[in-house]
Amino acid sequence: MNFPKNLLLRTLLFSAPLALISTQLGAQDWHSYGGDNGSSKYSPLDQINAQNVGSLVTAWSWDSVDNATVTANLVAGNNGAVPAGYKATPIVVDGVMYVSTSFGRIVALDAISGNQLWSYDTRSWEAGRPFNLGYNTRGVAYWAQGQKKRLFFATYDAYLYSVDAETGQLDGSFGSEGRIDLTQGLGREFNRREYGVISPPLVTNNKVIVNSAISDGPSSLEMPPGNVRAFNPETGAVEWMFLTIPPAGEFGNDTWQDGSWEYTGNTNSWTIMSSDDELGIVYIPIGTPTNDWYGGKRLGDNLFAESLVALSVATGERIWHFQMVHHGLWDYDLPAAPTLVDINVNGRAIKAVAQISKQGFTYVFDRVTGEPVWPIEERPVGQSSVPGEVAAMTQPFPTKPAPFEPQGISDETLIDFSPELRNEALQIIEQFDYGPLFTPPSLRGTIQFPGWGGGAEWHGAAFDPETGLYYIPSASAPIVVQLREAARERAEMGYVRGGAQNVGGPQGLPLTKPPYSRITAIDLNTGEHQWMVPHGEGERQEIIAMGILDPGPVGSQSRTGPVLTRTLLFLAQRDGERNLLRAFDKATGAIVHEIELPLPPAGTPMTYMANGKQYISIAVGGGADSKLVTLSLP
Repeated sequence: MNFPKNLLLRTLLFSAPLALISTQLGAQDWHSYGGDNGSSKYSPLDQINAQNVGSLVTAWSWDSVDNATVTANLVAGNNGAVPAGYKATPIVVDGVMYVSTSFGRIVALDAISGNQLWSYDTRSWEAGRPFNLGYNTRGVAYWAQGQKKRLFFATYDAYLYSVDAETGQLDGSFGSEGRIDLTQGLGREFNRREYGVISPPLVTNNKVIVNSAISDGPSSLEMPPGNVRAFNPETGAVEWMFLTIPPAGEFGNDTWQDGSWEYTGNTNSWTIMSSDDELGIVYIPIGTPTNDWYGGKRLGDNLFAESLVALSVATGERIWHFQMVHHGLWDYDLPAAPTLVDINVNGRAIKAVAQISKQGFTYVFDRVTGEPVWPIEERPVGQSSVPGEVAAMTQPFPTKPAPFEPQGISDETLIDFSPELRNEALQIIEQFDYGPLFTPPSLRGTIQFPGWGGGAEWHGAAFDPETGLYYIPSASAPIVVQLREAARERAEMGYVRGGAQNVGGPQGLPLTKPPYSRITAIDLNTGEHQWMVPHGEGERQEIIAMGILDPGPVGSQSRTGPVLTRTLLFLAQRDGERNLLRAFDKATGAIVHEIELPLPPAGTPMTYMANGKQYISIAVGGGADSKLVTLSLP
């Protein structure tokens, strides 16, 4: 963790006019994806509480404008042009809800009635099915100055749009007739089909900050770069660009050996970013370089891959950074928004930032200086047997808080419902290499636990500013990473993932102990776990049917992000055949009430107040049946 001298002071003195933020608009709005730019996912609303949450009814629902298009595609036999789960989270500003759709449309709805006010179609879906997760957008960003009110939306076919929030028309003064081609100006030619955006831009201090998603199935060593850019919200001009792989002469370049900085790509921030609007600092969670599983062509620690980087919003200069994974080989990119938290540790007030990870760690830093709130130790880890690979000798381990997920495969993590099942599990793992966290991939195949889906994922966590409790939904399942020599046009990559990719447990059961999904509450004032509960029933009944003693809820892998109010914690999931939004007691994790949803939930819920009534809204469904469901008291 390092930061340039004097830059910190300049950052703190920065006093450009702040963009309109949620605290200025009042508690009734949900102004950005995480509720606020600090990604707290918290609202002080308390109209819905433990006594009346059982009375919630559907106030309105809205069928996505994509549904007709998807149906037409299916009728025409274009089965590839079908989105999966609807993952967007709406925002609400001054009684108007704004949301993106899976096919890249932007829609304005009356937040009280759900009536559609306007829709703008970027037609991004016509570019063809996107890489990685397919048709997938997560939201829009809002900016206002004077009489101008704009929505910014970045698409998976790599354009940034500026749309008038009142009319739904493009802002012709922004970029080229209202949009910017994000593939331009990155300093490298590449296939635009491997580059796009899935997360909403971050609007702060009169900047529109945009990150990127890049194909996880690299076609060559020379993939698109993951540089992060800030744009002027009125003109679309680039105001700064942060290079996530530092060039020659820049800090961190020496962590890319043999000139690998020149051709390595990815190293991108694909998830939600956060900012401290008052300090003028943006916090960028960054992912893994090309390729995820083999680093023999990019020896060294590889800054700023798998790092949390704090930048000056005004200039894009690095203030501090911390690398969570040196020379990443596990696809342990930072998956979720950093959360800004004001805490008190041993009598000392700290403006902090908390970052959850796929490994199941929570890293907590002073968000001004980057100093860890609790020590983070470099500990020895296993070394690679793959030709040409040189794994890092040590990796960082937070001493507090304790991990919120089990880590590594060992006698302690294997299923133990009976001695017979345990022996079968032991026989299964002997087919592969396995060990503690950060055991490297191998030619034989290494069991990785947690796998690339976490631990934590893009859904993120929620923070209660009144109690200091941090609520983390997570899930974990083992995967196998088996490397093989790259062939034909990819031969220059050395080794790529192939062969065995998954590992099951005995008799169709999971390999490891439950719970397979959980919610953990951590007191960030002390670093101690307050409680943990399994998230959902999961395979409980199937386990009982096998003659095994009732294990209690074992957790369902389905999950969304949390929304937290002054009174309750809300999370949604598909649990077996049930589609549920659950209200939890914040102090204990006990389920207060379950609300049946009409379709499987995929988006993170949000809450707002309009005309004196509190609402909770969530995206559900997918394919030709995607919708928003909005609940309120009768």
